[in-house]
Amino acid sequence: MIALIVFICVFGSALLGSYLRDRLPSHHLSDDSIGVVKLATGLIATMAALVLGLLVSSAKGTFDTANAELVGTAAKVVQFDRMLARYGPETQEIRGQLKQNYAGVMQLLAAHDAAQLAKLDSPETINRSEELQRKVEALTPGTETQRALKAHALQLMDEVFATRWLILLQANASIPPTMLVILVAWLAIIFGTFGLFAPRNGTIVAVLMMCALSASASILLVEELNRPLDGLVGVSLAPMRDTLSRLGR
Repeated sequence: MIALIVFICVFGSALLGSYLRDRLPSHHLSDDSIGVVKLATGLIATMAALVLGLLVSSAKGTFDTANAELVGTAAKVVQFDRMLARYGPETQEIRGQLKQNYAGVMQLLAAHDAAQLAKLDSPETINRSEELQRKVEALTPGTETQRALKAHALQLMDEVFATRWLILLQANASIPPTMLVILVAWLAIIFGTFGLFAPRNGTIVAVLMMCALSASASILLVEELNRPLDGLVGVSLAPMRDTLSRLGR
């Protein structure tokens, strides 16, 4: 929706410039006037390119961070399962519940839907995770090895829970509205001048439309990269699937 609004504003500005071209007095379109407008437009285009580049870079950083955290969490879940396996057969029930909970989380993430992702923050999901932690805390180690394994397992659980909350908090980032409005205004000015000084024909209109689509697509890309868990561009769940296949062995 945001990308569509950007496209309408940018391409509409180009059409408005083309409309005004035939209605402005001729001295407004003199070589001197065009030269000054080109210089001013070049300055605005430079600022817009810098801001857009920074937004793409920042969004890509958010996406890469979420992906790295997801891979790291998957590795810690496997390590946690192996800790329980080394503890002894009395952890078999806990390992089964771990695999069931992890499969449920992966199913919610695979939907790439904001409504499904909201269930990760539901009281029911949180209670299942805390119940698993309470079962680990209730273990009664009989040897120093089991005591060390239990302590390490609890530490891994705390790290996984902390990373989980961090990923959920990062999952709903977006371009600040003020920055987005300013950027769209700059793009509209640029495209307005394109339409103002370009002759009106089918080729020019098609080129301006493609450029407007490209500009709005860049905004769409930034918004999608800022939401790595849902939308069109999402993090890969291959590490989670691999982890799920290893649990309980």
